[in-house]
Amino acid sequence: MKITGAQAWLKCLEEQNVDTVFGFPGGAVIDLYDEILAQDKITHVLVRHEQAAVHAADAYARVIGDVGVALVTSGPGATNTVTGIASAYLDSIPIVVFTGQVPTGLIGNDAFQEVDIVGITRPCTKHNYLVKDPNQLVSTIREAFHIARTGRPGPVLVDLPKDVMAAKISFPEPKPVKMRTYQPTYEPHPGQVEKACRAIMKAKKPVFYIGGGVIASKAHDELTELARKMDIPVTMTLMGLGGFPGTDPLSMGMLGMHGTYYSNMAVANCDLLVSVGARFDDRVTGRIDAFAPHAKIIHIDIDPTSISKNVRVDIPIVADCKHALAGMNNWFDRCKEIDLAAEKEKHEPWLKQIKDWKVEHPLGYVEETDIIKPQFVVQKLHELTQGDAIITTEVGQNQMWAAQFYHFNHPRAFMTSGGLGVMGYGFPAAIGAQMAAPDRTVIDIAGDGSIQMNIQEMATAMQYKLPVKIAILNNNFLGMVRQWQELFYDKKYSATPLDVAPDFVALAKAYGAVGLRATKPSEVEPVIKEALATKNLVVMDFVIAREEGVYPMVPAGKATTEMLLV
Repeated sequence: MKITGAQAWLKCLEEQNVDTVFGFPGGAVIDLYDEILAQDKITHVLVRHEQAAVHAADAYARVIGDVGVALVTSGPGATNTVTGIASAYLDSIPIVVFTGQVPTGLIGNDAFQEVDIVGITRPCTKHNYLVKDPNQLVSTIREAFHIARTGRPGPVLVDLPKDVMAAKISFPEPKPVKMRTYQPTYEPHPGQVEKACRAIMKAKKPVFYIGGGVIASKAHDELTELARKMDIPVTMTLMGLGGFPGTDPLSMGMLGMHGTYYSNMAVANCDLLVSVGARFDDRVTGRIDAFAPHAKIIHIDIDPTSISKNVRVDIPIVADCKHALAGMNNWFDRCKEIDLAAEKEKHEPWLKQIKDWKVEHPLGYVEETDIIKPQFVVQKLHELTQGDAIITTEVGQNQMWAAQFYHFNHPRAFMTSGGLGVMGYGFPAAIGAQMAAPDRTVIDIAGDGSIQMNIQEMATAMQYKLPVKIAILNNNFLGMVRQWQELFYDKKYSATPLDVAPDFVALAKAYGAVGLRATKPSEVEPVIKEALATKNLVVMDFVIAREEGVYPMVPAGKATTEMLLV
């Protein structure tokens, strides 16, 4: 019995255990939407802008630990997804984006709402497809999900011409996806594992430097076990936050441009750096020649192209992080020549040095009685949620304050656009996260500039009764750019003051949501408590110190030890 391409598309989603799709309809995908209406297994979330669909699918994927799905029409619908796709690509998030396309006979003829979305997204997808043969539709979709979720995860785009969706095809039986040219390496080489373990045994000042790969591979338990077993301090990238408990005594928080003083000093002075699922991004390393200058470097990553790309590596381990860390734990457990107590004792002077750095330069700020400090707001959010909320962020100062002052003890609780730095990511991400975890508290920590990038999604949150909380750190500035202008451009605030801004409380009420405002420190806690107790979308407008900066800060082109501390 033959079915239409649109029906086959829906069956493929069910086969992949997809239960939620974020999208926006249009003429090229009207057949797909007709099928969506006729079933009840998959929930479609109607966003108000296609960029939001991809960000929501991105966060959904992060929370569930599997593939997120977005669906849009051709032309402008497709091009509106590019920012979200590029963000997912840089952060290694598994999503599949389906775009409508004009009928195959019109491709290349500049038809209405035709764009070469495959060509446009080739540089920012893990892979992409244009399905021209209806009989290849099902196998292509199966491949797309396989590629998105395996190896180093990432976004895959599938472009669907309208006539392919209308064609009648047979639905082939499921079978394992095998691709001759795509075979990620999951298991580590035993010899490399032993080399890494013996290097750890020799080190007196080791540091774990972990990234989003620890979370993507679900390796947080193995990492925590190894760090505690050997008493090795851990520092995290922005994407790695939650991969190791943030309140653990071995945690040094985030490293890099806005990392803690003690994490940057530890990396600069360590004799062994064990990188797990991180890519040595420029925001982490600062000046390359001054990054970990005394250290032997071990790099564990499933993507072989990431190893030695930015920083020279002494012991490469190409493998899934979970498998590699499990192998290292097993090696230490089996090794008869090692005395774990003696190994821990060997690290005591190093841990004392890090503790001294923490005392000398703790992560803090100057408190005031009449002006709300943004760091205080984030601390209160952490305190009143007991650190159990899912936090999404926009990009800029709000993002950095969230990373610094909200301590993540569990993975998949922090959603942010790390590599691309997308203003407008946080609110759609909060919607995706809330759909994935309806019983969790989800908070978008935002700036007054970035929240306006996708503020129309308040309608989406209200339509699906999603009780997301938005905490706006409102300083009437594009804060991070303003900070750079203050420090390096003689306070010439070009295009960063937001002289005209909405009344966020009134705007929330216009959508049927709840709006709250705090203008002094004593009002912060009551506002947060009321928001957390409200079963509705809530916008909290915190009027903060206008020219507060994010510190520490490593200026561009400087070593990570050359931090500005005030």
